[in-house]
Amino acid sequence: MENLVWIIPLAIGLVLVMWWISTYNGLVSRRNETKNSWSQIDVQLKRRYDLIPNLVETAKGYMKHERETLEAVIKARQTCVDFRNAGNIGDLVKAEGALAGSLRQLFAVAENYPELKANQNMLQVQEELTSTENRIGFARQAYNDSVMRYNNTCEQFPGSLIANMSGFKLAEFFEVEAAEERKVVKVQF
Repeated sequence: MENLVWIIPLAIGLVLVMWWISTYNGLVSRRNETKNSWSQIDVQLKRRYDLIPNLVETAKGYMKHERETLEAVIKARQTCVDFRNAGNIGDLVKAEGALAGSLRQLFAVAENYPELKANQNMLQVQEELTSTENRIGFARQAYNDSVMRYNNTCEQFPGSLIANMSGFKLAEFFEVEAAEERKVVKVQF
């Protein structure tokens, strides 16, 4: 009987330690899943940033009088690259909105140049950019799903106890901030 007195608290302690380890490892897994999801967005953003100079170069030859539009695209791209390299998700989201707006403006201006609209290089780059935008959209959705799972694990009891004691911080969602970006984009070729 005396052995049972020590075995029961020991078993309860062991169960609590196992629970703690399991919950902690779950938090780590969710955090790493969120980081991986962000890296998938990063890959697609890099692809987009690599395509934009080709788009601008193709358009330059035809749009000699639209220098401001081309410069706005180049500046917006560089701002995004800078924020991406700095790792600041909040500022990058804002910069991505500005880049999307400048690209829409470029495509709208390109409509006034029939030779440019028919140019195979321009069509190919636009198709690649459209494909990349779709990939970015899917990657953002996957990232936000990961953030939601991770944040839920950090905020729901009993995981919140371990998250708070172990220094797990909530992750930021990738959200559209400008109302203009929520509108349907109309791009015509």
